[in-house]
Amino acid sequence: MFFEVVVDHVRQALGQPISLSVESRFSGPMRRTDDLFSKGEADVGFMCAPSFFWLRELENPPVELAGVAPVFRDNRAQGSPVYFSEVIAHRGSPVRSFPDLRGRSWAYNDLRSLSGYFNLLKRLAEMGEDESFFGRVCCSESHLNSMEMVARGDVDAAIIDSNVLRIKLRSSPQLQEQLRVLESWGPYPIQPVVLRSGLHPELKDRLRAGLLAICADPHTPPALAERFGLVRFAPVTYEHYAPEEQALREYERALRA
Repeated sequence: MFFEVVVDHVRQALGQPISLSVESRFSGPMRRTDDLFSKGEADVGFMCAPSFFWLRELENPPVELAGVAPVFRDNRAQGSPVYFSEVIAHRGSPVRSFPDLRGRSWAYNDLRSLSGYFNLLKRLAEMGEDESFFGRVCCSESHLNSMEMVARGDVDAAIIDSNVLRIKLRSSPQLQEQLRVLESWGPYPIQPVVLRSGLHPELKDRLRAGLLAICADPHTPPALAERFGLVRFAPVTYEHYAPEEQALREYERALRA
């Protein structure tokens, strides 16, 4: 996985132990649930933006923005740390656009995902619709599972993070023959890189510097560029994520109204 390769490289470059925990079932903690950072069991994290926003609501937020974020090879990104949500369908499907999916089946990866869930809810709200727009909605538990479900015909469509889609299609030509992109939404700020708030300030600075220098380091694993399409890590601030946080808050207020 991309995240494992990055953290393992930074760990070796710093010569210091850094916690690495991989949880493939979801893209971050839900609001008001246990998290590895509060328990001191993780130091560095890559998570979907909603989980980051929810953790920052706590009286003593267990995480803070690392101040850097990955930039991937995508001409549409124009060198910025952003991604797109790709609406995919089977290549043989008669569906030609998102509105054509009314009454059809849909898969999302998990309830914490900006790319695969909240972006869908925003689009439906803009149309004056909700999840009842579809005939059936199911949770696949990952973008990769969503892709497989569409390829098998288990569901009609799904949204996939553009970087996940690009990496998977490159390694699985057979999927490339079975899937097509109906629409691309975005750009959206890339998933935030976070640090445990309780880390020593000097270590935080070294981690940031290590990530910013990762592609210039001659010892960087070639897979980061060749397999995953990483261009570099770029500086970011909280303002980079502010529009999506505001959109999420507005959606949550609308649900409570």
